[in-house]
Amino acid sequence: MIPSYAYQDIAYLIGSVSFVVGLKMMGQPDSARKGNLVAAFGMAVAVFAALFLNAQGFHIINNFPYIVAAIFLATVIGTMMAKKVQMTAMPEMVSLFNGMGGLSAALIAVIEFHHKTAEASGMSADGMITEFSMPVGVYLAIVSGLIIGTISFAGSVIAWGKLNGKIGDYRMPQQQIINAVVLAAIIALAVAHYGAINSGDFSMSYFYGIIGLAVVYGLIFVFPIGGADMPVVISLLNSFTGVAAATGGFLYHNKVMLMGGVLVGSAGTILTVVMCKAMNRSLLNVLIGMAGGGSGGSSSNSSGGSVREVQATDVAIMMKYASKVIIVPGYGLAVAQAQHVCHELENLLEEEGVDVKYAIHPVAGRMPGHMNVLLAESNVAYDKLVEMEHINSEFATTDVVLVVGANDVVNPAAKTDPDSPIYGMPILEVDQAKQIVVLKRSMKAGYAGVDNDLFYNPKCGMLFGDAKASITKLVNEVKAL
Repeated sequence: MIPSYAYQDIAYLIGSVSFVVGLKMMGQPDSARKGNLVAAFGMAVAVFAALFLNAQGFHIINNFPYIVAAIFLATVIGTMMAKKVQMTAMPEMVSLFNGMGGLSAALIAVIEFHHKTAEASGMSADGMITEFSMPVGVYLAIVSGLIIGTISFAGSVIAWGKLNGKIGDYRMPQQQIINAVVLAAIIALAVAHYGAINSGDFSMSYFYGIIGLAVVYGLIFVFPIGGADMPVVISLLNSFTGVAAATGGFLYHNKVMLMGGVLVGSAGTILTVVMCKAMNRSLLNVLIGMAGGGSGGSSSNSSGGSVREVQATDVAIMMKYASKVIIVPGYGLAVAQAQHVCHELENLLEEEGVDVKYAIHPVAGRMPGHMNVLLAESNVAYDKLVEMEHINSEFATTDVVLVVGANDVVNPAAKTDPDSPIYGMPILEVDQAKQIVVLKRSMKAGYAGVDNDLFYNPKCGMLFGDAKASITKLVNEVKAL
């Protein structure tokens, strides 16, 4: 018979295993949805165990009505936001939700610090706590959660504002030095705070000073970073939130909270490294170099060529009688909500015997996996979504490449222009195809703020207009042929 004190541990084990299995399943497009449900089930089990089980067996936690009311309210708000959000705004919502996770971890640190200080053996008349000491491990968990969670919250809010266009890129003179000084000040203040606590000279001004400096660091950490680097910053902030949550697991001796935090932190870190690799840049270069902003590149045509505009009728003929077509989706596809009509075009071409595939760049869109989710929403077969490292060798044998709203990820300057801010970033080598058609609203530069030499390639034709309207024209023209 299982002892009553083991029920909570068993529930936490089930939750932890569900997190691991769910995360593994999320690594593949065809199982990602089920993986999300498995992880959600694990979280539900963990929450139930925290509310109703403890070392003595079944036990309802203190302040139960308030906790249930908060969970209910948050569930309603989160569900409404998730249902209403457009795919183009998904990165913003991810950043905002991640910030809420960081704020929660910081609040846990604040609450637990007050709990620990309330356990002090005495307090003087002027409010100074006396005869009080705190183990270094406990203090380290509290202050780490406080600092990292606050930085994650402040940085995520700025990232949210930058993604929806409400906040621009701001760089101060000697930005790297200022960041380093603020970070050093946070660490120094934390060390001084711990010394003050254990010497009896305790003051909450240290604690609030740490919070204030962490907010400042979170702001100046993300403010200068923009453009093509924002997906990297989002995944890095996500790993920060995971680490901050893990510190809460240490404080509460909660195994599932610790496991969840470690998984989020490690997954976010791995994703950050993968994305940096996809951009052929180091994380230090992203954070300290602060490239990728709108002011980093040139908006002039360096190739000296001219733009060739094409019409939907010509493109439809070209694609219908091609043997192989590769579609390159980008943020413009998401903005126009053109994924469904794009899938319709794919089906029409396949009925004509054309081999159609989608080329997916790791950092296409505004977050990792953005294009995969967008196309999966329109029921595009998963095996047609081909990653960059596998599709690049096929462009040379491709008759037509249809670039829908992508810009920086197909820019040849990444290979040819050492002065370009995206130089060295691996790209989809669409310039190797026999014919290239780019669907774009205008000649405006992409997210990295640099002009695209591909548009001036003699093999490239520009079909201007809204992506959804342009693809709809292509669908109608193919049907009419």
